[in-house]
Amino acid sequence: MPTYSSKKFRLVVAMASAAMIAALVTACGGSASSSPSEDNPYALIQPGTVRVASVGDLKPYAFADGQGDFTGFDVELFKNVAKRAGVDNVVFTGQDFSAILPAVANGQFDVGVAAIGITEKRKETVDFSNGYLAGYLTVLTTKDTGIKDANGLSGKRLGVVQGTLQEAYAAKNFTTANLVRFPDNNSAIAAVNSGSADAHFLDYETAQDYTEQHGLVSVADIPSFDAPAGFAIAKDKTAFKEALNKALAEAMEDGTWKTLYQKWFPGSPMPEQYLPKAEQTATPAPTAAK
Repeated sequence: MPTYSSKKFRLVVAMASAAMIAALVTACGGSASSSPSEDNPYALIQPGTVRVASVGDLKPYAFADGQGDFTGFDVELFKNVAKRAGVDNVVFTGQDFSAILPAVANGQFDVGVAAIGITEKRKETVDFSNGYLAGYLTVLTTKDTGIKDANGLSGKRLGVVQGTLQEAYAAKNFTTANLVRFPDNNSAIAAVNSGSADAHFLDYETAQDYTEQHGLVSVADIPSFDAPAGFAIAKDKTAFKEALNKALAEAMEDGTWKTLYQKWFPGSPMPEQYLPKAEQTATPAPTAAK
């Protein structure tokens, strides 16, 4: 029976190991398709499929329903936009909000969709589509904390979701509050209900849902118009960004955006800038971004 010399054996093992590592990187979502090609014009991780990083508890923007399927305004809007761009297969995966942008930047996902506010700081890490929402921020608390408005947060334990615009806003403007950082809204609301946090700072529309579920009260609705929500995209996906922007503009102009907004935010003021041009006559009024 033939035998390998020690040197030759080590070479074979090294080559096999390298092949295995390459296969694992591709299987785990590494950006193997980093350049556009004829069969993958948007340089997607998996040709023909958009892999989306999102969150599962951001109702009504993006959340998992009773069957574990992702739905919500952002989810339905992005699926519609992706289809217009020529990609029907869209796969959503839940992440902590603070993990979304790093995961998009390093090639684990093609895009981040979770009412993500566009800021200069975030644009250092990823690129963004054009904006599609702007927002109000809300302070929720229980009826017996004694907090009546934002001034009442001094010395109180204020929950924020790590990595969100609310965290940045609170750190800058609620300097006398004691910020308590959470991975998601559900854990923050649980802390408010248990008394381990006095209040939670989150986006307006999501706050409405928690108010109804838990009997919480809103003590401050704060306008924040300078960071509209956009789809987060890796910096090297120019063709993908252009296709999403074109499709997004089409969805706004033909009334699809309006229809989805009315479905998911019934009774809420409608931002004029996202309506068909023929309907842009009212004063803009925003909803929220994280």
